[in-house]
Amino acid sequence: IIIFLIIYYSIVNPIVKNKQAKINDMIQKKDEISKLQSDIKKAKAQIKKLTPVYEKHSKLFHSKEEVEDLYDSLSRFADRYGLVISKISRGKPTPVYKGGSASKKKSKKKAASNIAYFRIPVSYVIQGNFLSYLKFKRALSKSKKLLNFDKESIKVVKQNTTGAISANGVLTIVGLTDEFL
Repeated sequence: IIIFLIIYYSIVNPIVKNKQAKINDMIQKKDEISKLQSDIKKAKAQIKKLTPVYEKHSKLFHSKEEVEDLYDSLSRFADRYGLVISKISRGKPTPVYKGGSASKKKSKKKAASNIAYFRIPVSYVIQGNFLSYLKFKRALSKSKKLLNFDKESIKVVKQNTTGAISANGVLTIVGLTDEFL
């Protein structure tokens, strides 16, 4: 019996404990796999739910509602990169005509039918870190909407040594013709 106990505790027991630890690890990993599979299903459902919202906001031209949503988008991007938008204002939409500018002699009805799209200027003042501002502009450039930075001036804020800047500028968005007539 003593020899059996010595063999059991010195040889068999460590092998059994090692196998039991592996079995417990396998059970734990199976639980994690099932949890991750349920998380994947939830994420796929959320993606499916958000896809129509994404497609709604991913057209090239802006509608009237999307022009108003642009303010929200700019604010979200600015918040993400730690910037402060101190001023933002939309200007009057300017028509861009097909094949050049329309002459003033044409009637308003003919001129309206000759409009290709509208350019809508949005002036802004953004303050924050220069690197964050560059990241902000990069995020804007990756959006599906047509945006054009027409004017921009960046000034270093002298009262601060952290590299703070103030960016003043005008960006132009492109609007649908039937939305802004």
